[in-house]
Amino acid sequence: MKKATTVREYIQQVPLEHRKDFIGFHELICAAAPEAISCISYGMPALKQHGIVVYYANWEKHMAIYPMPSAMKAFASSLNSYVTSKSTIQFPHGKRIPKKLIRDIVLFRVEENNIKYKLKKKR
Repeated sequence: MKKATTVREYIQQVPLEHRKDFIGFHELICAAAPEAISCISYGMPALKQHGIVVYYANWEKHMAIYPMPSAMKAFASSLNSYVTSKSTIQFPHGKRIPKKLIRDIVLFRVEENNIKYKLKKKR
């Protein structure tokens, strides 16, 4: 697969059988942070607003969101039924996506970045 340089390019490279679900995943994440800018970082789609909000990606068996360890810790009690790592939550293809959880995580990260930005600006 050719390395995508835009989110649109990335989406076009998602296999057809997963593309519709990934587009919905992408739109859900973007809608939760309407002021954020979509970009490609580390070869994955990402949202930036005063720094990276989240990364997200499509894989062979799942879609994933990478919301930073702070969000993983803050939402730990809601993540028990998902495969996770230090900074990743996996959502298997064909399973229902927890829309509220994803929105809440994105909003948490936006607020976290806004706080860091304001503190940095005060200095």
